Amino acid sequence: AKLAKEGLFDDERKRPLPYPPRKIGLIASSESAAYRDFIKIINHRWAGLEIQLADVAVQGETAIGQIVSALDYFNTHDDELDVIVITRGGGSPEDLAAFSTEQVTRAVAASRIPTLVAIGHETDISLAELAADRRASTPSNSAELLVPDKKSESGRLMSMQDQLGRSLLAVTSGKIGVIKEAAM
Repeated sequence: AKLAKEGLFDDERKRPLPYPPRKIGLIASSESAAYRDFIKIINHRWAGLEIQLADVAVQGETAIGQIVSALDYFNTHDDELDVIVITRGGGSPEDLAAFSTEQVTRAVAASRIPTLVAIGHETDISLAELAADRRASTPSNSAELLVPDKKSESGRLMSMQDQLGRSLLAVTSGKIGVIKEAAM
């Protein structure tokens, strides 16, 4: 209630995420399934992005300080990051508790770099997710929200190229007529 009253969860303060980002700061445990899923989906959908990992504890006594320190590091040491993603897989409420602490929530809200937070499963919602610029329902969903599917985009661009080619051919062959505005 205190953080909500301060406006940390207000929609008006949320920024759009770059689409697609060029450089991502990722805060996660390198040993987690959430990390592996995120990397796998990013590489499948839009390979070639630069991802900087801050390998942190995602539960327990040290997690809060490590997550806050990682956010601080990314915000003060890398001017080229487009987005910061914080992710962790599911668990008990106690396992996910670090992401609902005042310290982590304030650090997410104070980030100068747009944030995307995905903690737990669809039904798990942390305070950090509410303070983030964007929430994802799962770690895999965070990767899907960040980047388009390269195969779909390639197909769309090919279709546009074909359409443009047909339009140019019609213009150069004089097959496009002028429609006169009807007098009213």
